[in-house]
Amino acid sequence: MKNFLKWFFRLLPLLYMGLIWTLSSMPADAVVELPDSKIDAYVKESLHLIEFAILYLLFVMAAFTTGTFSEKLSITFAVISCLYGALDEIHQSFVPYRSATWIDLVKDVTGVLAAYYFVRRGYRRNAFDTILNYFHPEMGVSKVD
Repeated sequence: MKNFLKWFFRLLPLLYMGLIWTLSSMPADAVVELPDSKIDAYVKESLHLIEFAILYLLFVMAAFTTGTFSEKLSITFAVISCLYGALDEIHQSFVPYRSATWIDLVKDVTGVLAAYYFVRRGYRRNAFDTILNYFHPEMGVSKVD
């Protein structure tokens, strides 16, 4: 079971990237449209703050399963997540009934940076020891660098 979980968490960022790309290929109201247009717009705009933060967190979790997580790798994952946010905005500019704005990109990056801050803080405080030790009990150390 543990081996399955390792591979599941390792593939999850790629699957999530595919989901983002697929949903970005559809018109904005193709999946869900709330009855109140103001609330609908607010919710969808707010999702920019978490969409790519989730991608970053999935990359972090994948690294935990390999025992290779480090602050340098965390920065790399944050950059990749931000770049994928930029690519998604460019992609949306070519999709009918979608738009790409600098503000959306700023929201994407802000979400990633917030997640990065909390991961960095938690990592420095050994808050992820339980996860690291679950996947790598043989290491028996508080940090895997």
